[in-house]
This record gives sequence, C-alpha cells and structure tokens, in this order.
Amino acid sequence: MGTNPSTPKLFGSTPDGRAVHLITLQGDGLTANIMTYGASVQDLRLTNHPAPLVLGFNEFAPYLNEGKYFGATVGRFANRIAEGRIVVDGITYQLDQNSDDVNTLHGGSGGISQQVWDIVNIEKDHTTLKLNTPNLSMGFPGACEHICTYALRENGVLEVSYETTSDAKTVAGLAHHSYFVLDKSGDCLDHELQIEADHYLPVDVQLIPAGGAAPVGNTPFDFRTPKQIKADLDNDTIYDHNFCLSDQRTSLRDVASVRSSNSSVSLNVATTEPGLQFYAAHALKTNAKGLNGEPYKAYSGFCLETQVWPDAPNRPDFPNSILSVGETLRQVTQYQFMKN
Repeated sequence: MGTNPSTPKLFGSTPDGRAVHLITLQGDGLTANIMTYGASVQDLRLTNHPAPLVLGFNEFAPYLNEGKYFGATVGRFANRIAEGRIVVDGITYQLDQNSDDVNTLHGGSGGISQQVWDIVNIEKDHTTLKLNTPNLSMGFPGACEHICTYALRENGVLEVSYETTSDAKTVAGLAHHSYFVLDKSGDCLDHELQIEADHYLPVDVQLIPAGGAAPVGNTPFDFRTPKQIKADLDNDTIYDHNFCLSDQRTSLRDVASVRSSNSSVSLNVATTEPGLQFYAAHALKTNAKGLNGEPYKAYSGFCLETQVWPDAPNRPDFPNSILSVGETLRQVTQYQFMKN
C-alpha cells in the first residue's frame, strides 16, 4: 500500500458471516466510498455540492434486498439474457433465471454484484478489488477472474475499469450500476440528458430486445439533443433501454451528458463500451432511508450502464460477448462531475 492508504472500515457482514468493508478515496474534488460487497460505490460527493451524487444507504442491510445493484459492479454478464440460456462452442448452458423466473438479469441471483470482493491495494485516490468466480457459477462456463479499479482522476472524474479473464471460453461483460442524482429535488425528472446514439433497442414486456436496433428519430428515445428526462414520458413510455453507441468496443469516447439546472451540476460519461443502458428508475421504491435521509421512490435517480448490448450472447448481429482463453476483456468508463 502507499504512504497514505485509506484504512478499510467495517461496514457490515453478509448472512453467511463475510465481513464487508468501506474504502474512502479522495481526489480532485471528489470523495468516494467503495464497498467490497459487489465492488460498489456506496457514496460519492463533489466539493461545493454537499448532497450525494449517487443513491445509497448508510447501513449495509438494505443492499441485500431492496438496495440490490445500487452502485454495484454487475455481471458476469450485465443486463438480460433471454430464457437464461446461452450456447458456447455448440454446448447449451442453462443459467440462473432470476428475472421473471425466465430470464437472467445481471449474471443471476448470485452474480458478482452479490459477492464480497478481495482488496488488492489501496491508495489515496484509487483502489483495486478482485473476485474469482468458479466454473458454472450461475451456470456460466469457465472460472473467471474479475478485477475492478476505481480511480479519482483529474477534473472530477470517477474512472471505473474492469479486466476479466477466463480459463474456458465463456460470455462476459460487466457494467457499473450507480443510480446518479445531481440535485436535491428528490427525483431526476428535470435533469437534462443527452445521449450520442442514433439507434436504440426496442424491448418486449420482459425487457428483452425485440428485433434489432431501431432509429431514435421521432420517438421518446431521441436524446441526441439535450432534453429533460420527463419531456416525453407518458403512460406508455418507460426508460429501461439500451442505446446503441457502436457495433464493437472502441477507444474511450464521450457518449452522454446530464445536467441539473437546479444545482448547476453536470455529469459527462465517456466509455469504451458499445452500449449504454439508460434506466430512469420508474420501478424504484425502498422502505429504508437513503443517503438523503428519505426512502427512495420512482425516478429518485437514473442509471447510465455502459455495457455490451443485452442478450448479445444469443444475437450474432449484436456486439461480441465471447471471451476466449488467453484474452483479457478490458472495459473503461469515466464519469466526470462538474459544478458550473
């Protein structure tokens, strides 16, 4: 460890007795609490903006149930896989069906977001965590090693990077699942959002991609110019969709921005990933009090999950989700916060 390491603080324990710790990072205007359970962001603050930038809880217990996925690293494959079934080298694998008892969501009920990660190292402004998942964990082939690094970079950047390797051909694709909020209004509906995507994926009632990519033009999913999240919301529209940024992983580039006129705080998102899941949290509801002292409700925050497109393992026309032996899957996303 470096000369000024953050000493991990005990935050709680899992039902089977595994200790969960918090690591506090500081760097260039940001302070972040990283939780070893799920390699998660438990809290995030910006200098001169006292309110939390993410949804979270001051106690560990809610993360086991109603706060599942809050701030977490999700996988081994983020988002949904239809019927919880994949085929790798001609072999069909049945995965854990934890969504509608039919599909697989975020790697299954015991995915990497529901595990305690090991601390590899801690410095003042960055930390690295590691998790090994065994062969056939949640049904996925191959024993995988996942490495997650959180780093606070210059100019208010929270950088999230992942590296995944496997001892057998498998499918893989992680994502960061923070619920962001940029002001103290209690919801994200007035936030102005822009997404650099000409296409999105329409979905069926189980939120599985229905068909292929469709143009965003003349739909509520057109965020190519900034607009309030509530602008095109009605009884027939929810936002829990993948926006198609590219057909393959690329070098780091800007893909989205959000701004609150109530607080003058903005968020810019850059990523290597081919997809961006925008979830406006229409189904969110907690009984536990959050970091703001109140329970969370619908639209209390929003997710911008950078990822491979959902159900990609079953869609050869979607970006690649196969990870072969000897390869390293590298994913990088930067969330930059500024107060004007």
